[in-house]
Amino acid sequence: MPVTPGRGTLGGFAGAIASEWTKLFSVRAPYLCLLAGLAITVVFTYYYASIARINEHAIQPVGNAAASSAALVQFAVVVLATVAVTSEYSTGSVRASLLSMPRRHHVQAAKALVAAVVAFVAGATFAVVGTAVAWPAFGGRASFEVGPSLLQVLAVGLYQALVAVLTVGVAFATRHPAGALSILVTLLWALPSVLLGLGGPTLADLNDHLPQGSGDHFMRLGADPEQRPTAARTN
Repeated sequence: MPVTPGRGTLGGFAGAIASEWTKLFSVRAPYLCLLAGLAITVVFTYYYASIARINEHAIQPVGNAAASSAALVQFAVVVLATVAVTSEYSTGSVRASLLSMPRRHHVQAAKALVAAVVAFVAGATFAVVGTAVAWPAFGGRASFEVGPSLLQVLAVGLYQALVAVLTVGVAFATRHPAGALSILVTLLWALPSVLLGLGGPTLADLNDHLPQGSGDHFMRLGADPEQRPTAARTN
């Protein structure tokens, strides 16, 4: 049987995905980002549940604590996905990536897919941990049902995956970490904080159409917007 040159090695889009996965986890930054996301989840979900217990908020799904923490945890995902793109431009190694995979859109799609998968798994894992931490801290001010809780875990994971894809796109457009982070912090935190701070139904409706506002509605269950202490409201 003739030997095919390069047999046993991945090529095409599959090879690009394998390459991006290897590059992402060959440096310490992603591990630090994931560790930071886990720490933020534990602290914020405990805080959220404790505030609900102390202030005797209405009974709500326990998964709302993890959904609320996503507003902060998303920035760990933003940094991870930004580094995955801009580190290659800062070191010049992007030239080697494009030489091995001349189709630029394949490289971009592979980075987005890898970042999205990592963000989804991390987000879902953080949501499970956050739910476990929040349950005793709620002190009876929360309800737990397997179905809705599972849906919220998946919703948090999906939201973080979409944030990762958005970040990869912005990072490719700016090619610089400071530029990418400035745009994303403004879009995901500063602008929502300003809109909610100014108040009014029109600005609140506008905020609901921004990524964080839409994601907040997507991840939460059974909570009145006026009663839920999201990260934007507590800042």
